[in-house]
Amino acid sequence: MKHIGFLSFGHWTPSVHSQVRSASDALLQSIDLAVAAEELGADGAYFRVHHFARQLGSPFPLLAAVGAKTSKIEIGTGVIDMRYENPFYMAEDAGAADLISAGRLQLGISRGSPEQVLEGYKYFGYAPAEGSNEAEMARAHTDVFLELLKGEGFAQPNPTPMFPNPPGLLRIEPHSPGLRQRIWWGAGTRATAEWTAQKGMNLMSSTLLTEDTGVPFHQLQAEQIQRFRDAWAAAGHDWTPRVSVSRSIFPLVNDLDHAYFGGRGDNTDQVGYLDGGNARFGRSYAAEPDVLIEELAQDEAIAAADTVLITVPNQLGVDYNAHVIEALLKDVAPGLGWR
Repeated sequence: MKHIGFLSFGHWTPSVHSQVRSASDALLQSIDLAVAAEELGADGAYFRVHHFARQLGSPFPLLAAVGAKTSKIEIGTGVIDMRYENPFYMAEDAGAADLISAGRLQLGISRGSPEQVLEGYKYFGYAPAEGSNEAEMARAHTDVFLELLKGEGFAQPNPTPMFPNPPGLLRIEPHSPGLRQRIWWGAGTRATAEWTAQKGMNLMSSTLLTEDTGVPFHQLQAEQIQRFRDAWAAAGHDWTPRVSVSRSIFPLVNDLDHAYFGGRGDNTDQVGYLDGGNARFGRSYAAEPDVLIEELAQDEAIAAADTVLITVPNQLGVDYNAHVIEALLKDVAPGLGWR
């Protein structure tokens, strides 16, 4: 059995060829797709966060809205770029969204990927300290965020407050117990996966690794997962972490599926250059269900993970993406033992 969810990048463009032509469309259709996915029996609705882009930039209003409109499905991000975040304000927003959803938030965070503008975090008021860099700044923001989620008091109360204070130092409110164990780090390398384990976060690994050793993507990702679990055991944490991988998976069950994805030729890994170094991109899967079952059964990283997130082509609209999710759940997942 595996947790199965979708991951949407929330793209929109004012084009007659897109079903998502405005930011409003992207947000409202994201909510509708989460509702539909829950009705179909999916386990998670996850959203990518990009700034300065025609995508989903501000996650917490969306997460809260999805939480209010659903009752069972997990709600998450994959991922929030911590270079841009005020960890204090973020802790308030995350606590509120988690309480609205009754503890269903699964918050993926990371250093982020290359953005639409140069050093975009500076426009948000953040810059690395002297002698530091943007990755170290993201990790510093993360350290503060994780500490705040513990719910411990740290702020000296006003002796003459407008409203009565509880005794002792004050914490960020609202506080949602348990959220600290539902924070995930999007790791692009094996070393970062080990750091993730040391910090006590769940592991989120995508269809991209920013390193390449010459082995197939799924094997390199499986090694990343094993190194994460080894580091977790060495760290001595007293709870069991989760691991997710994302994949592009399209069951071809009707003519429209074949028209959209039947001619895809990207069924092998791609190696490229990203963010200053080599990178390996995982393949996509598009085939009839019986072929998909055979191919996905050979994916060692999927076998090692407990959660699979399928990336959805959100610009094709809610109905089509709900169809993709339903086909995966009904025609593919049972044959792999995921259901």
